[in-house]
Amino acid sequence: MYTKGEDLIHRNFSYRIAGLLFTTHNTLDRYCREKQYGNFLETVLKQERIQYVREYPLGRTGNIVDFIVKNENNEYILIELKAKTILTKEDYLQTQRYLQCINIPLAILVNFRQTYLKPHRIIKIKRHNLKHHIR
Repeated sequence: MYTKGEDLIHRNFSYRIAGLLFTTHNTLDRYCREKQYGNFLETVLKQERIQYVREYPLGRTGNIVDFIVKNENNEYILIELKAKTILTKEDYLQTQRYLQCINIPLAILVNFRQTYLKPHRIIKIKRHNLKHHIR
């Protein structure tokens, strides 16, 4: 029998990260720069003793991921921070491209400029299905 949430990728870890993103938004509000949100989130990750890499370069692509976090169960989540009026299709596609470059199944895309924070879970699409999901 299906139980709601049983098949979510890294469910508990992603909820924990989402909570830290809410803490960041509640503390700094919505009018800071992306770098300031990143600095505060880094402080919170250190306090929570969550392993992370900040501004991780993706090979020779020139792209840089804001954060990759890891828990004690070796679950990895990519975090992509934004501070803009609205998220666009390009932001989702950028995050999906990042997931395609590295072997991490889940990303959280978050826009701190919104009045009410809404972290978006982005699931890595298998390459052979990618062209059917992106238009």
